[in-house]
Amino acid sequence: MWDNLTCWKPARVGEMVLVSCPELFRIFNPDQVWKLETIGEFDFPDSNSLDLSDVRVVSRNCTEDGWSEPFPHYVDACGFDDYDEYEPGDQDYYYLSVKALYTVGYSTSLVTLTTAMVILCRFRKLHCTRNFIHMNLFVSFMLRAISVFIKDWILYAEQDNNHCFISTVECKAIMVFFHYCVVSNYFWLFIEGLYLFTLLVETFFPERRYFYWYIIIGWGTPTVCVSVWAMLRLYFDDTGCWDMNDNTALWWVIKGPVVGSIMVNFVLFIGIIIILVQKLQSPDMGGNESSIYFCVQKCYCKPQRAQQHSCKMSELSTITL
Repeated sequence: MWDNLTCWKPARVGEMVLVSCPELFRIFNPDQVWKLETIGEFDFPDSNSLDLSDVRVVSRNCTEDGWSEPFPHYVDACGFDDYDEYEPGDQDYYYLSVKALYTVGYSTSLVTLTTAMVILCRFRKLHCTRNFIHMNLFVSFMLRAISVFIKDWILYAEQDNNHCFISTVECKAIMVFFHYCVVSNYFWLFIEGLYLFTLLVETFFPERRYFYWYIIIGWGTPTVCVSVWAMLRLYFDDTGCWDMNDNTALWWVIKGPVVGSIMVNFVLFIGIIIILVQKLQSPDMGGNESSIYFCVQKCYCKPQRAQQHSCKMSELSTITL
């Protein structure tokens, strides 16, 4: 039985079922001492032998007429009455302010990224592998902003609507789409770093062939991760709208690849810094800025002329990124 606060498992007539205080009370009362963190649910045929005055649990008796009222009451057992001085208006104002702030930020980002995409698509002179990677990164940011707007529209369409108890296919699909956009965004940030590192390390490399692998990594890997998470969530933790991640093990299916991409990107960043410092300190460059400028001027549009001026393509890439 679900009483809008916690779930009571089936019991036989005469049995008493105990459950720990719902997680909701622990969120609003984090400083309270919870003596039985993982009590779970237990059956006790003799309710007179228990003293529930000093434990954070609630009990119900299964009678011939149905379930009895919870004892002690949630307010008494879970210590929520300690928050009589709590003013919900202040917290509501805070959440609304945060929501308004990130809505303005995402809206501004969406407009500017759309403008950038139009410019990159309009002028053919800007069509190159480097800008194609930038365009995919822009699309990932745009999808992330759109997914946030859709998620807020579904979950918080009505201010009084308690989204904690929403459990529809549409709502879960929106959360899957939202997580996919977030993971894709991080992976395209990783690809930006990987592409820059590859430019500096390899003198010549087939950019077009590499770009296909970038597409697979940027959009394919998040698809696999989020699909696996959705299947595991469906079979092992199909509760609510999938916007809460109480199961840490399942959450790491998405969180792990994101953290991994950030760590690898940081390593690539350190490698890029080291390579740039080494190039600036190399005897071939030796601070001869005029020769470097000459190489860039003559060889940028026609890289085959680089050899005539003893310029390496990796050096040109370093300067023209």
